[in-house]
Amino acid sequence: MTDTILANATLILPGEVLRGQLRIEDGRIAEIATGMDVPAGAMDCGGDLVMPGLIELHTDNLERHIEPRPRVNWPHQQAIIAHDAELASVGITTVFDALRVGSVVSNTKTNYGEYARALANEILDLRDQGALRISHFLHLRAEVCSETLIEEMAKFGPDDRIGIVSLMDHTPGERQFRDVSKLRDYVCGKQGLSEEEFQDHIAGQKALQARLGALHEATAVAEARRYGAVLASHDDTTEPQVAVSGRHGVHFAEFPTTLEAARACRAHGIKVMMGAPNLIRGGSHSGNVAAKDLAEADLLDIVSSDYVPSSLLSSALMLGDLWGDMARGIATVTAAPADATGLADRGRLAIGARADAIRVGRVGQAGAVRGVWVQGRRIG
Repeated sequence: MTDTILANATLILPGEVLRGQLRIEDGRIAEIATGMDVPAGAMDCGGDLVMPGLIELHTDNLERHIEPRPRVNWPHQQAIIAHDAELASVGITTVFDALRVGSVVSNTKTNYGEYARALANEILDLRDQGALRISHFLHLRAEVCSETLIEEMAKFGPDDRIGIVSLMDHTPGERQFRDVSKLRDYVCGKQGLSEEEFQDHIAGQKALQARLGALHEATAVAEARRYGAVLASHDDTTEPQVAVSGRHGVHFAEFPTTLEAARACRAHGIKVMMGAPNLIRGGSHSGNVAAKDLAEADLLDIVSSDYVPSSLLSSALMLGDLWGDMARGIATVTAAPADATGLADRGRLAIGARADAIRVGRVGQAGAVRGVWVQGRRIG
């Protein structure tokens, strides 16, 4: 593999920004130097930002490719490859593909079935073939308010590249759906339920959680340990919920819904992750706490693109501008997610680190990706 030199670049390093050059050799970062010189054969970045490749911990993007329209089931191999290419195009070089485990099969109107094991096999097979451009891990979203969680999780093991297990509870009236009117909009809009059918759905889900919720939560925690994955909480709303997450050994909290929960996470040593769309739009579509409020209160550690891949880079630049510290802003989508999931080989521009890097030009408040390297190989 030949050397690559990115020269005359604005390098985003741990805790600092400097003008200089980055030399990549054999898939690793071999040298970081200061100055604006452009050696023969080097790429002149013209002052563009050069930063670590972005790390995405939670994205629903693959689901959009698999079901581009309601009830349209797209061929999975094509969908996975397109998803991979889209993430690469916006500077994401490592992704934890979020797959739901835990299904409801007894209600004919609101059924949602098992899919995670089969889809994981397809992702891992394409990876083994070398068909994917970026690094893929799995993120199992363990739905405790379900009927089949135990059986589905038993089908996975330590060799499946599972980096994250998140504990999700979508019981009506709790967490993300504590405002039942928001749930009504979502479920009735998606499933076309009548009001009577919606009330039956609420009663059924509450009964399911009461019967199996505690067992499913304990199972998910135990299975995460068996896989060697880190635990994440999802939509914690109150301090007692965060305290339970702390006892489980949760590493980071996905989308806490209130300022109270975010503050409790800080007290329990749990990192806080918020969605980039929430930050960019100025608030949550479901009425939860605004990510910008957490950023201004120094309670935001990690950002996820959630359902808009291009938002990950934009949000990091926005935070860098908001905080007056671009290195800190970029760390929310590079070093912080790497640390949260134990990826010690990436997330920073440092000598010896894996050479996942992107070149970004500022266009107003946004960023345009002008080059992407994964293990030193240019892929975009």
